[in-house]
Parts: sequence; C-alpha cells; structure tokens
Amino acid sequence: MSVLRPPMQPNDHVRGPPDAPITLVEYGDFECPYCAAAHSQVRLVEQRFATQLRFAFRHFPLTQVHPLAEPAAEAAEVAGAHGHFWEMHDGLYENRKDFGASLFLALAEQLGIAESELSAALAARKYAPKIQSDFLSGVRSGVNGTPTFFINGVRHDQGYQFEELAGAIEASL
Repeated sequence: MSVLRPPMQPNDHVRGPPDAPITLVEYGDFECPYCAAAHSQVRLVEQRFATQLRFAFRHFPLTQVHPLAEPAAEAAEVAGAHGHFWEMHDGLYENRKDFGASLFLALAEQLGIAESELSAALAARKYAPKIQSDFLSGVRSGVNGTPTFFINGVRHDQGYQFEELAGAIEASL
C-alpha cells in the first residue's frame, strides 16, 4: 500500500473545507489526456461531497512525453501567486484543444496577469523548485503515472471515473 509522502503541506493547492473528513490528492500533468479526462470526474466528486471533501493538486509533469507539462505547471504557479491557481488549473484542463503557450497567455490575461510577468517567470523557471518538490513527493509516494490519486493519504488504485472515486470516498467516510 502506497502512502502520501509527505502528507499535506501548507504550500499545497487546496480547495474545499479545510476541516473536511476526506482529502483527495491528485498528482497530475496538465498535458496528460488522462488527467484531462479525470478532471471532469473530479469536479463531479467535488460537487457530490462538497462539505466533506477537500481536494489538493500536486504537479507531476511527465516531461519526456509531455514537453508542455512543466511550462503549464509553471503558468499555474504564476496564477497561484495571484490567488488564481484553481482558475488556471481548470482552464488548462477545460481548453485542451488550444493547449500550448498561447492558451497559457490567454488564461493569464483573463486572470489579470500581465503577459510580461508570465513570460519572465516561465523564462526564469521561477516556480521550478515547487514543481520539482511536488514531483519528488510523488516519486516518494509511489507515483509512476498520471493521474494518481490518494484518499486520506492512501493511494487509490482503482480508476478515476466518478463511480470509482465516489465509492472509495464513501468507503472512507
């Protein structure tokens, strides 16, 4: 059984009640088609368990097969520095057909982030240490692909369809 290492951290991106009895953590890659498919399922799970679930996202860019995954993660971190991580997160997954640098810039502009700021942060790899930290925590937690989920710190080895995630969450309540 794989467990989440480290457990939840203050710098994790989290939405939902901080005192929720269930914590769902996803290790994801913004360029991964499976993560994009899981996104809609996770949103349904968040709606179903609104008061009982907090959801956290950690970066796990698979850069060998997804060359834009790390720049997308950095764009999300830039947005996060402005309090808009989740808007960028959702926008990246919900606009798959336009995935690329132009999407990162368009989403940033919608969030009030200057193109020059995003471009400078990407060029300097300003948020690479945070992304690397998330990635290494995934490796320590036994993550070897995306998406990988943990429910209350224990790896969820079933699928990411709503029924499978919701069933595992119900069993944990």
